[in-house]
Amino acid sequence: MIQSNKTYDRLKFLAQILLPALGTLYSALAVIWGLPGAEKVVGTILAVDTFLGVALQLSSNKYQATAFDGTIEMGPADQDGRTFGVSLPVSAEHMEQASEIRLKVVKQE
Repeated sequence: MIQSNKTYDRLKFLAQILLPALGTLYSALAVIWGLPGAEKVVGTILAVDTFLGVALQLSSNKYQATAFDGTIEMGPADQDGRTFGVSLPVSAEHMEQASEIRLKVVKQE
């Protein structure tokens, strides 16, 4: 499940800010004003928030696994500095069609 950045950011805001705030607000107001079903309402919000958090994490994991085309490997530092290696396991066809290539830096200490 990979969605656009805008959709992901909105869902992340919903899961991290809005739903917890809404659950806290209803819980507090239910105690103060005697609103009905506090446990059910807050429990439902918590269940939806947990599901949304898991779905977003799975989406993030999938994106991170495919976000880079290769790596730049930094060797350990010595007197002469560092050595670098590039691993680019993409096809020539992919390179010809791509408008950019994304590399992840991997540091070896």
